[in-house]
Amino acid sequence: MFHFQNSLRMTTAMGLLIAAGLAAPALAQEPAELATITISGDAQAQGAGDNATSVDMTAENRKGGTRKLDETLREVPGVFTRVNAGQPGVAVNIRGFEGSGRVNTTIDGVRQSFRFTSHEASGFTYVDQNLLAGIDVTRGADLGAGGGGLAGSVNFRTLEADDVLATGKTRGSLIRFGYGDNGSDHSEMIATAMRGESLDIVGALSKRNAKSYSNGDGDVVANSGQDLTSGLFKATWHIDPRQSLQLGVTHYDNDFFANSYFQTVKSNIFTAKYRYDAGDGLIDFRLNAHYSDLKMTYTGGGSPMAGSVGREIKDRGWGFDASNVSTFAVGGGSLRSTNGVEVFRDDVTSKKGGVNPTDGKVTTSALFSENVWTLGQLEISGGARLQSYKVEGTAQTGAATERVDNSDTSFDPKLTVAYSVLDGVQPYLTWQRTMRAPTPQETMLGGVHPGGTVAGMVPNPNLKAETSQGWELGVNLDRADVFASGDRLRGRVAAWWMDVDDYIVAASNVSRSYWYMNVDGTSKTRGVELELGYDIARYSFGLGYSKSDSDLPSQMPGLGSGQTLPDETVTLYASARFLDDALTVGGTVNHVSSGQISGYNADWSGGAHEKGGDDYNLVDLFASWRATENLDLNLRVSNLFDEQYTPFLSTSGDGQGRTIYLGGQLRF
Repeated sequence: MFHFQNSLRMTTAMGLLIAAGLAAPALAQEPAELATITISGDAQAQGAGDNATSVDMTAENRKGGTRKLDETLREVPGVFTRVNAGQPGVAVNIRGFEGSGRVNTTIDGVRQSFRFTSHEASGFTYVDQNLLAGIDVTRGADLGAGGGGLAGSVNFRTLEADDVLATGKTRGSLIRFGYGDNGSDHSEMIATAMRGESLDIVGALSKRNAKSYSNGDGDVVANSGQDLTSGLFKATWHIDPRQSLQLGVTHYDNDFFANSYFQTVKSNIFTAKYRYDAGDGLIDFRLNAHYSDLKMTYTGGGSPMAGSVGREIKDRGWGFDASNVSTFAVGGGSLRSTNGVEVFRDDVTSKKGGVNPTDGKVTTSALFSENVWTLGQLEISGGARLQSYKVEGTAQTGAATERVDNSDTSFDPKLTVAYSVLDGVQPYLTWQRTMRAPTPQETMLGGVHPGGTVAGMVPNPNLKAETSQGWELGVNLDRADVFASGDRLRGRVAAWWMDVDDYIVAASNVSRSYWYMNVDGTSKTRGVELELGYDIARYSFGLGYSKSDSDLPSQMPGLGSGQTLPDETVTLYASARFLDDALTVGGTVNHVSSGQISGYNADWSGGAHEKGGDDYNLVDLFASWRATENLDLNLRVSNLFDEQYTPFLSTSGDGQGRTIYLGGQLRF
């Protein structure tokens, strides 16, 4: 307890020092709330430079059917995913960075650090979209709890009691149901919630069955189905009007076929969340603790030569974070200061793990501070994350065992200056620095490739952390009466630049030994993102655009996968409401261009980029009808023109051909 108190004092002091540097020294008497501009929903933006987007999963469900999370995330500018027709896990890519902690993904704030080395993405997050209330995406530095990634973070928020209960109700249930042709089959979820004077309870069960689908040419994409069962339970005790304690558990169990093997993934996440809000603007304290346990098992092989049946890879993680938010007047303006501490421990073990570690651990600890000061039209945000890591364990090199013990500390600041030139028009400029620690899978690579086709895998206990620093220049928009009375334009336009040092890739030598190494020098990447929404009367329109250019070294296929984004992506959205807003009809058009893909260099000693992939365009139509106050029905047709395509950043499998979904949502 002594160390925890000292850490909290240290990080609070760090926050106050940074805050003092942002404002004049004189303090006013009354606290003031800060207004922040976010793109939509509950995006966890602290200030103008926090490039955050929130996806409302209730709105996504109204688009109809069992829409995949990959499809949803690929429509967010600057965000992409690596896909595998048989793999239900989500591998998020932000600005051309993916896997191994380059993008931190969390479920309800709990880090998802399951990773394995294969001809595939280096890690996946397993979550059932039926249980989701929203997805929060942060591009760029995320200083707070769950942050610390190189390029951003994604948090998948699961259902709370308020997401289930109808307005004004204290008891009720929510049923989501759907059916699709072309392999999508059925999906259903039932959730029940109760709200009392001092206790809120919510529980949910979900089931999803999918069979192999057909591509645009009508050919079956083998083993592209899944059999998923999931559930959650949360109980929140309102100790008094200012204190609450929530205990929760989320369960995930899925059977599928990917990477030549039938697999089962089982995951359990346990959370405890305490909050105390003194109501004085100075103390809004949160303490969160969590434990996660995920196991992947190879239950069968796709051929008689499959020698890894019985493989088990386990990932157990535990940690906590504590933070306090203070809001007060300072220097004639308003200051919101968030200060905290975070600790996370990840234990990796395997049986018949092949090249994966048999015993690896990584511990990450951080002090963080985020401060937003506003004075009239001016906003200045300053913060930092002081992060340490320690990677330890054993690696196998032939018959020898090598001990790994690798640690370092990084101080990563962030500064943003913004000015509202007009009501709802806020240009900003951000400078930021980030760090990504090497993983056990990289430092403790070992063993041999199945079949003994290479001499062996070699650990590198001296890998250094990847670091980046860069700029972002953008404009936040949230303005009414732009083109006509009653309309609204909201969104963001941003350009970004990143310089990356010590980027980690795989390499090999003439004897066909493989290892991970840091690339010398600085690699540069840059891009432009456009995210706009426009509403007028009964009509809504959306535009998403991304363009990127990167000279990052190529990853080597087989020890990871390509990460470079398509040269361009465009998403267009339009909808209209009828029958007193009870009926909504609309559609989306997604354009994905070709880009750089990863291959091997001339002597097979490393990766090399080459132009690859074909441009493709996908058109979806949807309709949603509020049949009664409690019943919503929806219809969606995806890939309307049955286009034959291979998704960019696809490990295996063509894209799904035209598919019709029927679904709905019932509250009672």
